[in-house]
Amino acid sequence: MSATFSDEQLVDALARGESWVMAALYDRYARLVFSLAYRILNDRNIAEEAVQEVFVKVWRRARDYSPARGKFSSWLTGITHHHAIDELRRRRVRPIASEDETAALEIPDGAPAPLEMALQSLEHRRIVDALGAIPRDQRRAIEMAYFEGLTQQEIADKLSEPLGTIKTRMRLGMQKLKTLLDDAH
Repeated sequence: MSATFSDEQLVDALARGESWVMAALYDRYARLVFSLAYRILNDRNIAEEAVQEVFVKVWRRARDYSPARGKFSSWLTGITHHHAIDELRRRRVRPIASEDETAALEIPDGAPAPLEMALQSLEHRRIVDALGAIPRDQRRAIEMAYFEGLTQQEIADKLSEPLGTIKTRMRLGMQKLKTLLDDAH
């Protein structure tokens, strides 16, 4: 039944207090949330906890979502990213490269429908392609911030670059990413 509803319709229903929507959104997006959280946190148990906490945040903040500002999946991945980075900072741990990159794809049951998985995969491919199209220095700074959870100052220290240079690289890189993603859409 939930497959017939768009993300926007589901979030609107959630904002009106219709609790059945949480199961539909979880079924649709749990794998995406887990994969991103796992990529950032590099710990399966913590990533699984993060999935639950992110969906609680979605429940509480459903009224904050506005389709005019972007797709639901983008809003959800933003919440996931911020939650995972906050968790990293809270634990004061830095992720290390995973020995088993495919582990992020393993999540018990509740997998999205094949069409939804294909759409998520296409969205992921678009982002990866866009990241590959920006200059290496800009891409590296963005990856360090979004996937390693480093602050701009930490990136500057790690790369032995001035803070202003890192801020400029990130700003220009994000502008280029936005343009590339808008053009591709």
